[in-house]
Amino acid sequence: MNAAEELMGEGALARHGARAALICGSTQLSYADLARQLRRAAGAFSKLGLRPGERVLLLMRDTPEMAAAWLGIVWAGGVAIALNTKLSEDDYRHIRADSGARITLIEDVFASARPDLAKEFAAQGGLAIAGAIETAQAIDWRATLAAARDDLPAVERRADDPAFWLYSSGTTGRPKGIIHTQTNLLCAGMGQRQVLGLQRGDRVLATSKLFFSYALEHGLLGPLSIGATAILHPEWADPDAICALVADEQPSAFYSVPSFYRRLLDMPERARAAFAKVRYFVSAGERLPASVNEAWQRATGREILGLYGMSETFCVAMMTPPGTARGPRTGRPLEGVTVQLREEGGAEVDVGKPGVLWIRHPALAVGYANRPEANREQFVDGWFCTRDVFVRDAEGFYAHQGRSDDFIKVAGQWVQPGDVEEAVLGAPEISEAACVPATDESGFERLALFIVPTGDPESALSAAQRACEARLARHKRPRWFRAIDEIPRTATGKMQRFKLREMLEQELGTQG
Repeated sequence: MNAAEELMGEGALARHGARAALICGSTQLSYADLARQLRRAAGAFSKLGLRPGERVLLLMRDTPEMAAAWLGIVWAGGVAIALNTKLSEDDYRHIRADSGARITLIEDVFASARPDLAKEFAAQGGLAIAGAIETAQAIDWRATLAAARDDLPAVERRADDPAFWLYSSGTTGRPKGIIHTQTNLLCAGMGQRQVLGLQRGDRVLATSKLFFSYALEHGLLGPLSIGATAILHPEWADPDAICALVADEQPSAFYSVPSFYRRLLDMPERARAAFAKVRYFVSAGERLPASVNEAWQRATGREILGLYGMSETFCVAMMTPPGTARGPRTGRPLEGVTVQLREEGGAEVDVGKPGVLWIRHPALAVGYANRPEANREQFVDGWFCTRDVFVRDAEGFYAHQGRSDDFIKVAGQWVQPGDVEEAVLGAPEISEAACVPATDESGFERLALFIVPTGDPESALSAAQRACEARLARHKRPRWFRAIDEIPRTATGKMQRFKLREMLEQELGTQG
């Protein structure tokens, strides 16, 4: 088998070859167009000597060229690895060494922005640049494409052979490679089929980037699996551009993250008018505050549906069906997904009690690359330990409480930072909030709350203090309140709480 052939081969083209597969600005590719481009990309990689099972790195914007290259790697029997475009040069060096990749395809905008790295990779061999060539020893990708054959048969692979890796952005430490198989790739679109019922002709827009599993599934591979149209946005999302894109392309389903929904709510009503035509709004990546969902429903008349997945499962694991998005619910497991909430000793917990989520998933990775200890700890007998804490209600819905290592014990009682953040996010003076633990002068863990004001910082700080006093038990109230310009986040939108803790402890002089 070959997963790219299953997705874009003759059978798929017979079903919807003339339909629009990708829209990107003024460019529109049909399924037949995309199939020709990916086969030509496969031919180009073959000319570069790509061997079955060999990893290939892609550092490109979200364009049809990138999509064709990613699929072409899989068609040619290789293993596609799309790279986060905002990593450090040391991280790129780490990933190249960790993956053992010999071939790297970089778009010219990134090669010119990192000339030393491009020169280094070119000297090592196997660097192809898409666009203007300013690096000696680099391969001209577009010239290689033009000279390549476009009729290369898909390379046969076994179902459990790797098809792609995802490199986690992580909130600390080096990115780690997560290995996914041919079978995993074919699970793409589970939630779009099971929960939303998307069909051929629907249009889908994801604001996250394709190197992130959330967008790779829902913004590209999932739509292709059902004959829908993926709307690509090459640049990093900003509210003005996304509002204009929604108005122009009218997606059926819109996938984003809580922080971006909050930014959209700050836009003028006329700019958001086109969102009234979107059927489904979905959120993932971090806990969705109830206040944001409520404000979105008031603004658009539509709920935001919760979704939970991770790089290790590639595909969605839980989702909130339309009409059920109430309070803190994250969702229910999809068909084929089995979950358990376990306490520290391994026993399952009862309804209403928090536990760490263990999961069985049809798209579960085979493990981490070069991380035997992490594999032993988290991949156990077909189960994966997510290290995320959930609570299950009597109706079978799960509510995400946060990471197990985010919980903080204050005065002998456990506190979930999200509860503190939720308490203040309804205040109009506050646009974002992050609660972190910090060590006081006596060596005890206490809470600090960082807020991003919508206007005057002092007014926002006063509003935060009032909200905490009114809504939180005494042991949950922060000792320190600070106003900052923005919350530090990874490229995929996850809060980097450790940076806020370091900032405060440096201020207090309590760093260990």
